Order: sequence, then C-alpha cells, then structure tokens
Amino acid sequence: MHPLHIGLIGAGGIARAHLPGWLALGARVSVYTVDGSAEKLTAEYAEHGHDVRTAAGLDDVLGTAEAVDICTPTPTHKELALAAVAAGRHVVCEKPLALTARDAGEIAAAAEAAGVRLHPAHVVRYFPAYAAMREAVVRGDLGELAVLRFTRGGARPRWAPWFGDPAQSGGVIMDLMVHDIDIARWIAGDVVRVHARTRGAEHATGTPADVVTATAVLTHASGAVSQVSGLWGLPDQQFRTTFRVAGADGLLHHDSTAVPGFRITARGVRAADEGIPSSPMTESPYLAELREFAASWQPGGPEPRVSARDGVEAVRIAEAAVESSRTGRAVELEPIVATQQTAAAQQTEEAAR
Repeated sequence: MHPLHIGLIGAGGIARAHLPGWLALGARVSVYTVDGSAEKLTAEYAEHGHDVRTAAGLDDVLGTAEAVDICTPTPTHKELALAAVAAGRHVVCEKPLALTARDAGEIAAAAEAAGVRLHPAHVVRYFPAYAAMREAVVRGDLGELAVLRFTRGGARPRWAPWFGDPAQSGGVIMDLMVHDIDIARWIAGDVVRVHARTRGAEHATGTPADVVTATAVLTHASGAVSQVSGLWGLPDQQFRTTFRVAGADGLLHHDSTAVPGFRITARGVRAADEGIPSSPMTESPYLAELREFAASWQPGGPEPRVSARDGVEAVRIAEAAVESSRTGRAVELEPIVATQQTAAAQQTEEAAR
C-alpha cells in the first residue's frame, strides 16, 4: 500500500481516536478545524516525531489529501462530505452519516456518481465480540434468528454542547443507539417496522442534564425482532454495552463490563465524560476499521464490512425510531428497493426542472 495522505477534519474526541490509527498505517495527516483546535492536536503528535500538520484551510485539505476523514459534529457532515466528494476524495464519515435519510442518501448518491468511496464509520462492527457474533450467525451456529437485544449506555455527553440539542445530535436514538441499530440490521437483515419510545428531556438545559432512555423495537423482514435500548445517564454512569442474540439452535450473549478494556486517548489526554468506546483487544478497533477502508482504495482491494448503503439504512431506521417516539405510533419502512426507486424518481424529476 502506497503512503497515504489523509485530511482529518475535526480535533475532538473521535478525531483523537482516529488519528493514532492513521499514523499506525503510516499515513501523513493534515488536520483542519474551524476553531483553531487543530494546532493543539497536531502539536501533541508532531513533537513526538509523527507526520502531522495543521492544514491552512479546507481547500488545502481537499486539494492535497487522498481521502478525508470527517470527525465533526453531525450537522456538518453533509456539507463536508459533499465538498470532499466533489473534489474526488474518498470519504470516511463518523456516524451518523447525516441527521436524515434523505441527506444521507444524497451523500451516498454523490459518492457513487463521482466514483469515490464513502465509508460510514460504524466502528462497533470492528469490536471483537460483535464481529465474533456476526461470524457465528453467518455460520448458522444459532439457527434461524428469533429475538435480539442490544443495550448501550453511559454518562450523558457533555464535553460538547451540541450533543444536548437534539436538532443537532439527533438525541439518544440517532447519536447513541444508531450503533446498535446498525448492528441489528447487520445481523438480522433489513428492517420493515419500528416502534420506539423515549423517556426524559432530550434537550439538555439542567446541570447535570436529565437522564434520557430510549427503546426501539425493530421488526426485520426475516421475522426476527430486535430490541435496542440506549441510556444517557448521570455523570458517574459507567459505560456499558450488552447483547443477547437468540436463535432456534442457540443463544449468544455479551457484557462489556465482564472483560477489561483499554481507553482511547491522545497523548494521555481525555476529556471529562468522553464516551469513546473501548475494546479488550490490544489493537484498536478504530485502527482495524481504517485499515480496512484504506485497503479498499487499492485496485482490486477488498470490500469493507461497512458500505455506504449501511450508513444510509442506519440513519433511515434511526430517523423512523425518532419519529415513532415523537408520535407514539409504529413506523412502517418501505423495502429498500422501493426506497431506491422513489429516490431515483425524485432525482429524475429534479433534473427535469
């Protein structure tokens, strides 16, 4: 693999998880932010001999980097991703891909038309327990899947104020539960019906902010049912994830608190209450994720386990869960083929105007 030049946009918690991965792959990294925080991050690494620099501006990144890694607040994803695609750059974009399925679909369509890769960064697929569970299901160890349960929770994010505004973060469903929504679909297939409920104030106005919980019940086209639960808790809430996957021939379960993990840090720096997941493996799942993405850029490279469609579908299901929670009614989802036909018709209509 030839040396990479990566444009890293953002310098917050998830950027600090991605940057060591790119450097481990031997990449040269240019970091860009609008608030000047890039200088601090690059200095922490440059003084230890890493090939990291602060980009002069977005045009600098888009004009020189082979690929762009978007690690910024969710509302900025669409504009940045479309700009990178227009510049002919491969795109890695943190989850969720966008706040709406329409926007996520627009990004994916633009990347396909431009012939560049779009990688939604659903890193949980690279955590050992979830990858092993997927392998067991594919082998048929559990037989026909019946009921899947996923939980994910920790202290409510307060290291950046935009998390507390559901109009920017999408709230606990779109920001946190989208991980397990993606995993449920990865394991049990496409989702045709969603019923969700949220408890607690989504908009963070108190100190500390209210506890928020949400549960979404997903009905898969296969007939399997997934229950996905999320928690944004009090500041001392321990981060924890679990799953229980039951099939006709067996049951698999996992609890992240039952195994030790390491913490993702940047030069020993970790913001208070920063909820970047950890892994019991000696290799960071963020590194595994980025390695797979980068390998796919090479001629004849392997297909990564996360596709652009996966990112769009995760947003579509989460958006339906948010709507169901708001109205109290279940939301029926069209099969993906019908959705693609509708999107194509809309694009044709818009082009004719």
